Amino acid sequence: MVKNFLYNLSVLFNTINKFAGYICAFLVVFMTLNVFVVVLLRYLFGISFIWMQETYVWMHAYIFMMGAGFTYLMDDHVRIDIIYKSSSSTYRALVDIIGNILLLLPFLYIIWIFSFPFVYKSWLMSEISREAGGLRMLYLLKFAILIFVILLVMQTFSRIINNILFILKK
Repeated sequence: MVKNFLYNLSVLFNTINKFAGYICAFLVVFMTLNVFVVVLLRYLFGISFIWMQETYVWMHAYIFMMGAGFTYLMDDHVRIDIIYKSSSSTYRALVDIIGNILLLLPFLYIIWIFSFPFVYKSWLMSEISREAGGLRMLYLLKFAILIFVILLVMQTFSRIINNILFILKK
């Protein structure tokens, strides 16, 4: 019963991060088109819009922040594989559990604790861009920090659950 619940929770977290990854894939396409249009307008027609430039910066930020959980899901993150790669699957699962609990989760907690007041204050004051003609709702950009933490925490729990279930099967 508990194993089924944990497994289903892991599948839910994986699905959410897959969805976020697919959103990032579309954002990459939109960002590329946006940059192309900005360059085209600026150098061919001498026209420049601050809001268009800020749009691709915002998309770039969201790609990295939302894509972190997806990257961890796909196991495409940076890792030093000196001992880990040649070790047994049980050892790797134990290292992942310990590393996630002792390193990644505390790191994400620190990011949350320090960024939440920053983002919250931005939402309360409906912060806008400092640039004339820039995008309004700067708080949405800052909110990407919290999205990063939420998605990566979910994927971390999913990884821990999967590793525990793997060890229990052995």
